[in-house]
Amino acid sequence: MISKDPIDPIAALDRIAFLLDIAGEPSFRSRSFRSAAKALRELTGPELVQTAHDRELQRIEGVGPVVERAVLEALDGQRPAYLRRLEQEAEDATPVQAKALLAALRGDCHTHSDWSDGRAPIEVMARTLQGLGHDYAVLTDHSPHLTIAHGLTRERLEQQLEVVATLNHGLGSFRLLTGIETDILEDGTLDQDADMLARLDVVVGSVHSQLRMAAGPMTQRMLRAIADPNLDILGHCTGRLLTGRRNRPQSEFDAEAVFSACVRYDKAVEINCRPERLDPPPELLRLAVSLGCKFAINTDAHTPEEAQWQVLGCRMAAECGVTAERVVNTWSMEELADWARKA
Repeated sequence: MISKDPIDPIAALDRIAFLLDIAGEPSFRSRSFRSAAKALRELTGPELVQTAHDRELQRIEGVGPVVERAVLEALDGQRPAYLRRLEQEAEDATPVQAKALLAALRGDCHTHSDWSDGRAPIEVMARTLQGLGHDYAVLTDHSPHLTIAHGLTRERLEQQLEVVATLNHGLGSFRLLTGIETDILEDGTLDQDADMLARLDVVVGSVHSQLRMAAGPMTQRMLRAIADPNLDILGHCTGRLLTGRRNRPQSEFDAEAVFSACVRYDKAVEINCRPERLDPPPELLRLAVSLGCKFAINTDAHTPEEAQWQVLGCRMAAECGVTAERVVNTWSMEELADWARKA
């Protein structure tokens, strides 16, 4: 994670924001750096240099002394001191096993675009994921039941499949695979027509509603979904949120029964890398490991910046004994596709 190379000043601000996120710092800190980067992108290169030379950067809304210092150091050909400190802290916080797991990942099986509640176009997300060194990524916008996230109706999903097919012609060896994050409805059925789900490369199924359902019905709900031949990956299984105004405890269910079903039906348990989720929590992840589950280490990225979050899941996975051969997105695209068709 550590680099001694010079860095573009705006890239430095984006990098600082990312490192603050994975360090678990309050979200307002990373937002402040992203806001400053967005404001500075409005300037041309020469305008940025001149504004910095005249010591007028702080006249720009959102630019404070820490941001100014980082920009000045980057423009001077240095890697900003604050950035170097954060990179060292991130390096120290990532054990060797987690680094090895991160290096083994070949794709990301849970990403979103602005077709649902993501904040970037499909092509931007695809090229970002390609730029991170992935061989593939799965586009998993939401299903129609999640109206707050602009979930995809059958018609919109069919349109998206055409867009993805066209886009893949210009992505070289990288492939954007088709998918969906389908709601697991209250009765355990999946929220999209079965024939449409069968056409997709990878299906992630997640509970998004009635998260405080009693443990018995919640368990039955999840077991029915896992038994569905169209589901491949059980997404953020406890539904917990760790930070912010939406702080939410984990759902209650019989984890041993649910994870045992994942083994029986050959489904993967998602290790969701979002810093406010980190789901399943360590005690449940260790249980899933002991029962023999497969896993998918996924960012659940809604922006290009969030596509870098896999390191967080790798840290937790390594800590809980997850090995690379049990992580489906360490496999080749062909191996992943074959498994998903059989699941």
